Amino acid sequence: MSKVLGKHKLNPTASAIEDYIRDHALKPGDVLPSEAALCEMLEVSRSSIREAMRTLSSLDVVEIRHGHGTYVGQMSLAPLVNGLTLRLTIDQKSALLNLKQVVDTRIAFDQFNARKLIEAYRHHSTDRLREIVAEMQQCFENGESIAVADGKFHEELNAKLSNQLIQELYMALWQVHTEAIPQFHLDRGKDLRETVDAHLSMVEAIEAGDEARLLQTIDDHYGPLKRMIDEKIND
Repeated sequence: MSKVLGKHKLNPTASAIEDYIRDHALKPGDVLPSEAALCEMLEVSRSSIREAMRTLSSLDVVEIRHGHGTYVGQMSLAPLVNGLTLRLTIDQKSALLNLKQVVDTRIAFDQFNARKLIEAYRHHSTDRLREIVAEMQQCFENGESIAVADGKFHEELNAKLSNQLIQELYMALWQVHTEAIPQFHLDRGKDLRETVDAHLSMVEAIEAGDEARLLQTIDDHYGPLKRMIDEKIND
C-alpha cells in the first residue's frame, strides 16, 4: 500500500458543478438546479451533465433521487472505504501485509487520541459505552458476531473528540478493516474473549483518567488480531 496517491481529476463539467456547489455555499441535502438549467448555465449538453452527475454520485458529492431531482450529497468517505478495501484485498500476495498496515494505522489513531479521550470524558458519562460493551459481551456469549456492537463502540467512543475529521477517518479505517477481515478467513474465535474484555478495560481506564492504562488496553485490544495476521503471514 505504498503507492503515492495521485490527484483525482474530474471532467470539466463535473468540476464546474463542484464549483457551483462551492460558489453558492450549498450544503448536503440542498437541491441542485435542474438538468436543463445546468445545461444552459454551463453551456454543455445533457449527456455531459448526466455523465458528470454519475461521476459525482459515485463520489457522494451529489445524490440523484429519481423523480425528485438532484441534491448535494453527504460527501462521506464511502468512496475512500470502497477503494481502500479493494486495494487492500486485490493482491493476494501482499493482502495480509496491507491489512497489518491498516491495523497499525488504527492503533496509531487510538494512541494519538488516548489523552484527548480521557480529557473529553471528564465531562461526559461513559454509561453508553458500558451499555455497548454489555451488548458485545452478550453477542460473544451467544456465539454471534460482535462487529455491529464493535462499530457502535468505536463510533460512540470517538464522538466526544472535537476533531470531526479524525472521527470520520477513524471510522473509515474501521469499516475497511471490518469488511476486509472475512476475506482472509482468520479464526478469531479463540481470542475473541480477549478482544471483548479489552473494550471494557478501555472504558475503565477512561473512567480512571489513567492514560498509561488506556494505552496498554489499546495494545490488548489489537493483540489477538495482530498475532493471527503474523501467524498467517508466516505460514
